[in-house]
Amino acid sequence: MSRFPAIWPDPEMHLRAVKPDHPVLYFRPDRLHAASRRFQTGFPGLVTYAVKANDDPAVIENLVGSGIQAFDVASPHEMDLVRSVLPSAVLHYNNPVRSRAEIAHAASLGVVSYSVDRASELEKLAEMMPAQGVEIAVRLKLSVTGAAYDFGSKFGADPETCGGLLQRVHALGYKPAMTFHPGTQCEDPAAWERYISAAAEVARRAGVPLARLNVGGGFPAHRGGDAPKLERIFNLIATSVACAFGHDAPQLVCEPGRAMVADAASLGVRVKALDGTRVYLNDGIYGGLQEASVMGAVARIRAIAPGGEERGGKARGWTVFGPTCDSLDRIKGQVALPGDIAEEDYLLIDGMGAYSSATNTRFNGYGAFETVTVGARSDHQQP
Repeated sequence: MSRFPAIWPDPEMHLRAVKPDHPVLYFRPDRLHAASRRFQTGFPGLVTYAVKANDDPAVIENLVGSGIQAFDVASPHEMDLVRSVLPSAVLHYNNPVRSRAEIAHAASLGVVSYSVDRASELEKLAEMMPAQGVEIAVRLKLSVTGAAYDFGSKFGADPETCGGLLQRVHALGYKPAMTFHPGTQCEDPAAWERYISAAAEVARRAGVPLARLNVGGGFPAHRGGDAPKLERIFNLIATSVACAFGHDAPQLVCEPGRAMVADAASLGVRVKALDGTRVYLNDGIYGGLQEASVMGAVARIRAIAPGGEERGGKARGWTVFGPTCDSLDRIKGQVALPGDIAEEDYLLIDGMGAYSSATNTRFNGYGAFETVTVGARSDHQQP
């Protein structure tokens, strides 16, 4: 029997006792439940979880325990994963491009919600999916600002094209809906307002009432500074829908990924070496820090000495590299870290529950990590 507890009170205690030389993802189920309750209480519609952000079965299990029954899935693997945890889960298949084999797999599981952004994909669905009870959402794209990066460069159609697609959806007998995504880590609530207004105008011009409007993901996670005011976004969505649609307002659905799961984990990494203002870690962009090459590091970082005490030196800018032999393996920009950090210290990075384990490549033999559960055990957590 292990002398270590199954659930640790906090990451610092685990680091001090175990002194791991590999990356550790500290899973915080209590924070995951808190985020889930926040969405379910505040968002004025159906809350689905975007599985792509973190597909760990423990995350799915805890979300089900917190009351989430519907999931945004992008592949047969994600469908099967969710159904293995919750056989009755409602699946929204919102990846707009699918092979016929993927459509057949979704149909075999009884998936009845899809999205499209081009005529060819709509006709492919029409060949294989009976219209009875099936919802098809037309995906809209606009030129909006406020996100870390724009999702419209790959998916979505302009308003005029959306209007024609919506009419075709209606003519085929499917439940007509619309969807959009304002872009990842969108901190400007006005982006949702613009999209909602545009969606209402598209539906009016097409002469097709919407059964449902999916306002996407993009909800921001806490990456540093003030925590995002999600309730402000929820309230603006409700107000904007009432204003744009009036008495014909569709039902609403959202698909948070990052904002739902980011705070549910912290990443512990170790300092391998120092060289002037350079820091070399045992994890990098091919592991748990993949997004750091694009978005920069989460600013919620603490430096912990091997004995467990937090480093308190004056912060300065460091160039932070990962462990691989690739020179691209570095965090974007300069990272503010204490000036007194030392070799074999740990960096404890909060807000790392999204896109840390899901995008891990294991390149060069690095990236393997351990998951350790910390914090208060939720009453709903699966054993």
